[in-house]
Amino acid sequence: MRTNEAIKRYFAQEKDKRAYFKEKNRFYYQYLDALVDFIVPQGKRRVIIDDPLTDISGIAVADYVILRDVLGYVYDVEETLIEAKKRIAPNGRLVITQYSALWEPVLRLASLLHLRSPSIEQNWLSPLDLRNFLELAGFEVVQSGAKMLLPKYVPLLSAFCNTFLANLWPLSRLGLIHYSIARPTPSHGSAHPSLSIIVPARNEAGTIERIVKELPTCGAFTELIFIEGHSSDHTLSEIERVVKHYRGDKRLSFSVQEGKGKGDAVRRGFDMAKGEILAIYDADMTVPPTEVERFYRAIALGKAEFINGSRLVYPVEKGAMRVLNLIANKFFSLAFSFLIGQPIKDTLCGTKVLWKHDYEDIKRNRAFFGDFDPFGDFDLLFGAVKLNRKVIDLPVHYQARVYGETNISRWKHGWLLLRMTLFAAKKLKFR
Repeated sequence: MRTNEAIKRYFAQEKDKRAYFKEKNRFYYQYLDALVDFIVPQGKRRVIIDDPLTDISGIAVADYVILRDVLGYVYDVEETLIEAKKRIAPNGRLVITQYSALWEPVLRLASLLHLRSPSIEQNWLSPLDLRNFLELAGFEVVQSGAKMLLPKYVPLLSAFCNTFLANLWPLSRLGLIHYSIARPTPSHGSAHPSLSIIVPARNEAGTIERIVKELPTCGAFTELIFIEGHSSDHTLSEIERVVKHYRGDKRLSFSVQEGKGKGDAVRRGFDMAKGEILAIYDADMTVPPTEVERFYRAIALGKAEFINGSRLVYPVEKGAMRVLNLIANKFFSLAFSFLIGQPIKDTLCGTKVLWKHDYEDIKRNRAFFGDFDPFGDFDLLFGAVKLNRKVIDLPVHYQARVYGETNISRWKHGWLLLRMTLFAAKKLKFR
């Protein structure tokens, strides 16, 4: 039986050999370094543990604790994860890289041929084993996957295999490196965080007063921020009238956006917001206002860190969504689920909720994607995924407009969404 003392003796004796083989296989380790650099957002504190003998209790607290190829050699996986959890800062993440159990025969042969370090008997953990250990240690997996089909450098072929083929099913399940990104399981949510609801409004004069009356009041306070988008009807004067005469318990304010598009309006509203939680609510009222409270409850209780509305679960009210729109929504949901590594059913629903502190991180890291999204939805969704936030769908009832006409140009904006999908594929998947 392999004991803890035997593991310590092995790594003490093999230290020089392991350094030699690490240099011999530097292509693999350079790839691993690049993967970790991609996962950890800029500006976040990180600690990398790549020696099984490291005393985790003595390391500094960090936003990201990375266990790099060590869980295969530790005596007690669960205890190692529990100790790592103590060193993770609030809102931090644990990142694990590990040899895939599918590669066990190949790696054993490589050791026999002196292509890699001779190895003590190790824990060959399947993705299911690792997920189980993480749950036992108080973690929740946010993202996981496999990378690298060719661990040796071969000009052109290595890049083709590791950048392209390794991301396509079924080869995406065969990678040498299995990685998991996990968050500490929330023990309890924040009971009464404040809420800011941003309402972009362009040619929506007929809904403004109803929105104020029907949106719920949640948490320590609820503020409604209308961002008027250069309407051709009397939306601006209606907002001014409603805000001026309102005497209820919500905090009301408004602004006129300087730029164009919903994305510009959302960013302006978020910058004005004072609440701890940020929500977007479309002024067409196609989502019943009362359902915003369910979004608030889900994020406040820690169910996820980015709550995305989904219109594709409940029956859609007649006339609310055209057939071509429905087909496009289903296509983009499949494409985006593949790109972000988390299931998402409806990328185009306008109702979204996230924490203000996460939005500030998205802003700081916006240069990674650039200013590519006039709608605002994908800037937030991709930004949250790049921050390794947990995303969850919340089904909503979708109803027909009560006033005016849609501001969406179906063919023009559909083509733009396709271009954005290809852009995201290059930035997130095939890089």
